[in-house]
Amino acid sequence: MRNALAAWDFGRASRLIRLRGGLRQEDMAHLTGLSQAFLSMLEKGNRRLTNIDKIIEFLTGLGVPADLVALPLPNPPAPATQEQPAQFAGDADPSLPWTAARMVAALDTAVGGSAMDRRRFLTASGVALTAFVSAWDTAEAEPLHRAMQGSRLTDDLLDGLQRTTDSLRTMDASDGSGTLTNLGNRHLQFLKQLAEETSYDEATGRRLAAIIADTATQTGWFVFDSGDRDRPLSYLYAALRAAKASQDARLGAGALSYIAIHGYSTGAPHHAVTAAQRARDKIRKLGTPALEAMLLTRQARGHAKLGERQAALTALGRAAELCAQGRSEHDPHWLYWINDGEIHGQTGSCYLDLGDPRSAVASFTRAREALNPADHRTRGLFLSRAATAHIEQGDLEAGCATAHEVLDLAEKLQSARFDSHVTSMIQQLHPVAHSPYAQDVLERRAAMTATGSRT
Repeated sequence: MRNALAAWDFGRASRLIRLRGGLRQEDMAHLTGLSQAFLSMLEKGNRRLTNIDKIIEFLTGLGVPADLVALPLPNPPAPATQEQPAQFAGDADPSLPWTAARMVAALDTAVGGSAMDRRRFLTASGVALTAFVSAWDTAEAEPLHRAMQGSRLTDDLLDGLQRTTDSLRTMDASDGSGTLTNLGNRHLQFLKQLAEETSYDEATGRRLAAIIADTATQTGWFVFDSGDRDRPLSYLYAALRAAKASQDARLGAGALSYIAIHGYSTGAPHHAVTAAQRARDKIRKLGTPALEAMLLTRQARGHAKLGERQAALTALGRAAELCAQGRSEHDPHWLYWINDGEIHGQTGSCYLDLGDPRSAVASFTRAREALNPADHRTRGLFLSRAATAHIEQGDLEAGCATAHEVLDLAEKLQSARFDSHVTSMIQQLHPVAHSPYAQDVLERRAAMTATGSRT
């Protein structure tokens, strides 16, 4: 790889990375911004990459360390001494076997690993993420069973453990995740202990792995919603390993949906598109319209962040069609929250990202009418974006009226992610602070912030 980069042989570099990471050319296209057809010709030596901007985009998308290629170079340097290729960090290495022991190690990295473990894990680039997703799709999993010493794992206990995870999910939707991360971590630690110390057959082991996958996904979301943008991936990679052990592709698709949210929320929307598309490929024949509709909204958000209007609207249109079919018996129980309100809200969010506040307002209005009233955080997120859309459209009165509704919810919710949306909404009002409508909102927010700082 060093030799290829030193010689500016980007076709060879692309091929080496793709083969080492188990990637498709389509995956490489999402990472680099180049078309699949161009990459095919590049790898065959029929085309060259000469545009400096495209070269930088190619290298940045693949996470190539800056010290390997100095830009711009007047002449290619002499080939460097060949070294052992760098390994993917920690449990993000897709070449590691998909065994029960590796699943437990991934859990330990997420909930009990040292700071050094997490730093090593978090050095994984977008290439590692895409390769890990590809391995989840294609790798063979070791059957999960343990017939050694230890008490027998019972169905009654597993029923109770699943109810705990479901309760955490319900609490998150109604109150926010501010107090739930520690509870999720403790639940995961207990599940990990059961995987290591109890006795169970293969069917029971698969069920235990399913609960681990569900809980790791949910806890990763708690961590992300609490404002941590890095650590959630360690939970979500652990969830993918557990989902593979459970042999339930729907759980893996659920983890990938949160990887997609992480991507479009942290400046990597192409990761969102890749994760959602790969999950859809895996569950397409399972007869799960609600699950595919949810994944399509995640894919649409990635497209919208990339400015790909038609791709985003096509995905949203298909999501609406699937949602209209209703849930099937094969849709997972944890996906109870997908409804017309969610589809309309995500559509409004896409329009806002695409710079179309008028269409965003219309979609958010439909979302308001169809959302579950008990899902306070989702309502708050969509309302904060609706307020922003009204303000960008020039309807200050409607924007400030909606902003007051957002502040009503902000007094109840504990969600750093929601708070960041409120802050963005408030920032939209500063340029029009002379308006009495804006003054009322700004003064109320200032009073809330002062009260919070005192407590």
